[in-house]
Amino acid sequence: MKLLYQTHSPYARKVLVAAHELGLAGSVEIIHHETSPTWRNVEVFALNPLGKVPVLLCDDGQVLFDSSVICDYLDNLGGHPKLVPVDPKRRYRALQWQALAQGMADAGIAVRWEAERRPESLRWPTMRDGQLQKVIAACDFLEREMIASDAIDIGAIALATTLSWIEFRDVYAFREARPRLSSWYDEFCARPSMHATTLSGDTKD
Repeated sequence: MKLLYQTHSPYARKVLVAAHELGLAGSVEIIHHETSPTWRNVEVFALNPLGKVPVLLCDDGQVLFDSSVICDYLDNLGGHPKLVPVDPKRRYRALQWQALAQGMADAGIAVRWEAERRPESLRWPTMRDGQLQKVIAACDFLEREMIASDAIDIGAIALATTLSWIEFRDVYAFREARPRLSSWYDEFCARPSMHATTLSGDTKD
């Protein structure tokens, strides 16, 4: 398998962490591709009409995107899914946390656009603040709802990789006054899968 990847993408990192947790990292060839809404990568667009990574080129010829689809594919390769629990209550919690993490990453990226990536004359502070409030509300929700658990499921992976990106880009200091979330995050970040997939680099525009 080949994974079109970006070293500073929270979505791409989620896929690679999942691959490590499933014992599949050695079966995935990583191919770095820079993408941006303002810089067209023709090779990526040829495989994903949205022009985004991650994209997985499967051994059977399938081309898969986005990160949630790729993670589901990897989880089902062995016929015994590990990252999405079978128990309904745990399953929907994991999937909901994955959706929450996706929304946090989307909002965080929007914050960066309005805070630093757009030309200064085109920035919209009201949009920036509105998107940041989503990140803050999500972190408050997690602090309330976080439970002590050593479960490694798709929700935990998605949250950890999104929080790592928020920290990496200095979008929001989520640790402040959130001891439960901070403790859970630190424990997850100690995993080998996180050490093997550290974020680096910047967006090419």
